[in-house]
Amino acid sequence: MSNQDLVLLDQTDGTSGTAGTSGTASASGSADCCPGLLTAPLDEDQAAELAKVFKALGDPVRLRLLSMIASRAGGEVCVCDLTPAFDLSQPTVSHHLKLLRQAGLIDCERRGTWVYYWLVPEMTDRLAAILTRPTGAPAPDGAAS
Repeated sequence: MSNQDLVLLDQTDGTSGTAGTSGTASASGSADCCPGLLTAPLDEDQAAELAKVFKALGDPVRLRLLSMIASRAGGEVCVCDLTPAFDLSQPTVSHHLKLLRQAGLIDCERRGTWVYYWLVPEMTDRLAAILTRPTGAPAPDGAAS
């Protein structure tokens, strides 16, 4: 059973995933602050928090950066390996990386001259759980199965 399945099971039995809980990570690795979009409406604070993350993902350069970081063997990548992949200046790439960090999607550590980046899997797991239709739930009318 995947972490997503565990989160969904927790949400259905009422032990986690409720709107009144804090934003701390559960044992399954995803945050409890936001229910799935198809299980309960988001409140104003939850929507504002999620909008920041989706806004960070809404730029093609940032989406490519996230993909490059997430798919890197070893789990981390030096900024010196990211910058040449784009026809952008180093400060512009650093700005995009800063926005991804502020959204909680990546984290970093300076080692000497270079900064190394890695994915924050708890955030991507949380996004996946929010966007995943509960197991056994029917598809909305007109949706492809």
